[in-house]
Amino acid sequence: MHPTPIEPAFENGGRVSVLRDAGHPPREIDDAHVIQQSLRLPDRFSVLYDRYFMEIHRYVGGRLGTQTADDLTAEVFLAAFRGRAGFDGRRGVVRGWLYGIATNIIAQHRKSESRRLEILQRTPQQDVVEAGHEDLVAHRMSALDLRGHLAAALNAISDADRDVLLLVAIAELSYEEVAQALGIPAGTVGSRLNRARKKLRAALGGAHPMLGDSDG
Repeated sequence: MHPTPIEPAFENGGRVSVLRDAGHPPREIDDAHVIQQSLRLPDRFSVLYDRYFMEIHRYVGGRLGTQTADDLTAEVFLAAFRGRAGFDGRRGVVRGWLYGIATNIIAQHRKSESRRLEILQRTPQQDVVEAGHEDLVAHRMSALDLRGHLAAALNAISDADRDVLLLVAIAELSYEEVAQALGIPAGTVGSRLNRARKKLRAALGGAHPMLGDSDG
């Protein structure tokens, strides 16, 4: 296992990375309880950093590329640390809250995501080195040669629909978790997801991106 710089020192809002093995720390301590502890002992927030860094990094990297994922994932956790007093466990779980922060930060880089998709739709499959969300969606398809068309289709759907689609496709969140992350009703999650699926299938000539088996 390769060491990864994932442990911060959160005292006074600072962050100092050290090398340690990537992995998931024990889950015996409830996430929301860790948030409460961190209000008194800021370094306790590093438990959540260790616990969720890799999956948040994967989500950010899938949408914007791994070259920018390190900095932006660190930004996600710094924003979470600074806003931790506002976390309300009655409105959802810490994991969904973190994905909401990540999606908000990604929204500040819409142009970068759009440019990336435009490049990928013109790039032959064998020349794509860096895996991104078009790969993560494409691997669920039976026809991988539709990569370019898929990137174009993803780029053509609305930002709001794409957020929902990729929170399900990459992060594998439930409707309830997506609703929490985006601050929208679960019913709206369903309608946006169904609309995105239909548009993808239409753009791909009926090919199913394997992001759910029904539109209902």
